[in-house]
Amino acid sequence: MPHLIPPVKVAVVGYGPSFNMGKQHADSMKATGRIEVIAVCDVDESRLKAAREDLGDIETYESVEELTKNEEVQLASIVVPHNMHAEVALCLLGAGKHVVVEKPMAITIEQCDRMIEAAQKAGVTLSVYHNRRHDGDFLAMKDIIEQGYIGEVFHLETHFGGYGRPGEWWRSDKKISGGAFHDWGAHYVDWMLHLVPGKMKSVTGQFQKRVWDHVSNEDHCEVYVRFDSGAVAHVQVSSIAAAPKNKWYILGTTGAIVDSGGGQFTVYTRVNDRMASFQVKYYESTWASYYEMLADHLIEDAPVPVTPESARRVIAVLELAERASRSGEEQKVPYED
Repeated sequence: MPHLIPPVKVAVVGYGPSFNMGKQHADSMKATGRIEVIAVCDVDESRLKAAREDLGDIETYESVEELTKNEEVQLASIVVPHNMHAEVALCLLGAGKHVVVEKPMAITIEQCDRMIEAAQKAGVTLSVYHNRRHDGDFLAMKDIIEQGYIGEVFHLETHFGGYGRPGEWWRSDKKISGGAFHDWGAHYVDWMLHLVPGKMKSVTGQFQKRVWDHVSNEDHCEVYVRFDSGAVAHVQVSSIAAAPKNKWYILGTTGAIVDSGGGQFTVYTRVNDRMASFQVKYYESTWASYYEMLADHLIEDAPVPVTPESARRVIAVLELAERASRSGEEQKVPYED
């Protein structure tokens, strides 16, 4: 891939008001000093007006097809509802644009495969905005594990949620969001896959709908992943969990990590014939690192900050777990990476 000359010219696709995520992406890219936002695309004219007020002299578009005609745009950052990720990305990749897509990468494995194939065919970069790989708690745990304090990880449990009525918006609509696991759950699965090393062997799951009938997302979801090493991982996302649970419970061959939140976690480690414990404070989160690393990749040919293959692993876990829940049968992971 030829190196780009800074500033890399980018368009933000999707400038919706939810969490101001479109603006967050734009601001993060501008902060690098090497990526320049020159266009915004959104179907809502009021959001285009907001983009012009926030970003100044930019081009605005109401359709992705029109945006693709802008030859100045080299990179597109896609911040749209989950069910549109693949469709929008394929359009932009087909037009020869580098693409960053918000997490989750897509809703199905098949969509991910098509996106990866399109990027390879066009000779452009495809990456996924898994910015939570730069969360301070995750970075600290990953560092402790890599330093060998708990030995080889063989069992991991992580939990997100509580008991509460979900809001009525697109993230609660399964057809649009992909399901309850595709929002915060995607972060937890991605973290898990970076804390348990090795190739996945199989996936099982339980998806339950019991209480909140005003939305179509599931109320309670669990995935179980088996690895070639024999290690196992369990990720739970729930809106009907009436009792608290540790955010992380990780067992290794010589120790463990337990994290219930609060800015630090406990490490248990074997010293001679005794077990000792100590507290580790979360590191500082460095979310801005993603776009810094992407600029390094596009301009200096550094590694892609998040490969599409690694992001596809998350979608594989979610899709296979739901298949297993419906069929009652363990699902084999269909690819090597």
